[in-house]
Amino acid sequence: MSSANTEVAYNSKIEGGVVVTKLDAAIDWIRAHSVWPMPMGLACCAIEFMSASCSRFDISRFGMEVTRFSPRQADCMIVAGTVTYKMAQAVRRIYDQMAEPKWVVAMGACASSGGMFRSYSTLQGVDRILPVDVYISGCPTRPEALFDGLMALQKMIAKEPGLKLLKRDRPVKPLYFS
Repeated sequence: MSSANTEVAYNSKIEGGVVVTKLDAAIDWIRAHSVWPMPMGLACCAIEFMSASCSRFDISRFGMEVTRFSPRQADCMIVAGTVTYKMAQAVRRIYDQMAEPKWVVAMGACASSGGMFRSYSTLQGVDRILPVDVYISGCPTRPEALFDGLMALQKMIAKEPGLKLLKRDRPVKPLYFS
């Protein structure tokens, strides 16, 4: 039996060993599939984020298993839960410490719109202090919905120019404290 007939693996002599692509496309693909999230766990949605990291749901399938708890090392803030006015200053300060490019995911009804808490102490949506890229509904959000939102974020990242300096000029409403 000859060795040419039994060859089933990749052969660089036959295939050429060359991958042709644009540098911008390669950088976009790498950035989209190596997002390092930082959970800003403020309420019950943070528990659902923890379950998404476990073996049953396995967030590492999407290239996001490197969860960082330092804003200097993360590029995606996942705001999970109720944001109070007292906590809003800290959330904004942590967001400002993140390096560009950075993205924000509002996880759950409370982070998206204040949820069922219509009180003087609750911020009615984190988009009043941060530029939110993806909103994920639910109370609390299931891990499947979180993955759907994170895949939408990956598609958005892949469309952004990778070689250009990203300067976010999105308007953010200032938050005034009295």
